[in-house]
Amino acid sequence: MATIYHNLSDYDINSVPDASNMRFGIVVSEWNSNITGALLQGAIATLKKHGAKEENMIVQTVPGSFELTYGSAQMIKSGKVDAVIALGCVVRGDTPHFDYVCAGATQGIAYLNATTDVPVIYGLITTNNMEQAEERSGGKLGNKGDECAITAIKMIDFVCRLKK
Repeated sequence: MATIYHNLSDYDINSVPDASNMRFGIVVSEWNSNITGALLQGAIATLKKHGAKEENMIVQTVPGSFELTYGSAQMIKSGKVDAVIALGCVVRGDTPHFDYVCAGATQGIAYLNATTDVPVIYGLITTNNMEQAEERSGGKLGNKGDECAITAIKMIDFVCRLKK
């Protein structure tokens, strides 16, 4: 469903498992830090709201969104996380650079999801302008960081249920 029809911060609180024993890695792009910082704040607040402990969260930055795949892969290799949340923001410019960065990051995260046992949550905002990014990072359309936190909790729970 398109974000314009769904607030990113709206969800059924009763559908979210307890996160108190879950471990989270969060990889955040430094590029467009005004946006990615707000996404990070949303993700952390939502994780805590559902019981996640601060000592069970590892937050690391990477220079840009293209590096989210590498950062996420290193989080997985550390063995210290049950899920990784990859947060970034790419705003369309005048050159095709936008297309390459978005495609590379998307394909990289999809590859990690297909080839590892740790879910990597796609928190890359790709917008036509900064206003759209602001709307999706705590503005009128909610915060993609909230949505990613809920997705991470649910995916860890999914994996745990399969192992029973």
